[in-house]
Amino acid sequence: MAQRGVEHYLPLYRSQRKWSDGSKVTLDLPLFPGYIFACIKRAERVRVLEVPGVLTIVGGTGREPAPLPETEIEALRAGLHLRNAEPHPLLSVGQRARIQSGPLAGLAGIVVRIKNSLRVVLTMDLIMQSVSVEVDGNELEPLTPGGFALA
Repeated sequence: MAQRGVEHYLPLYRSQRKWSDGSKVTLDLPLFPGYIFACIKRAERVRVLEVPGVLTIVGGTGREPAPLPETEIEALRAGLHLRNAEPHPLLSVGQRARIQSGPLAGLAGIVVRIKNSLRVVLTMDLIMQSVSVEVDGNELEPLTPGGFALA
C-alpha cells in the first residue's frame, strides 16, 4: 500500500505465544485478520486491487465502496494502544453500550464479562469483525436497541 501511495491503517494487537521449544515470543498480529483500512477515491480502487493479497474492496449498496466513519478509524488509532485489545468472535446478542469517556470514547458495542474483567465487544459492522476491549463499568453508557442512550 505504501509503495503505491495509498493511505492505509492496519490495527495490530500484541499476543504472547509459546513455541514448541519452550521459548516465549511477543507478536504483533492484525486485529481484524484479512482486513486493512485504506483511504482512497473511487477512481483509485485499481491501485489497491493490484496489491498482492488484496481480494476485494468491501462494498456497500450497489457495489459502491462503503467507507467507515472517519471517527471510528481515528478512535481506533488513538485508543487501541491504551487498551488491552484482542480479536473477538462476532456477537449478535447482549447488552449494547457506548464508551462515554477515556480512549475509544463514543464507540458502541456489546458488554460481556470474561473472568473478573468487564469488556465491551466493539463491532465494525461493515466488515463483520469484532474486537474485545477492557473497560471500567463507569465508562459505559447503556443504549436502547435502536442505538439511542437511555435517559
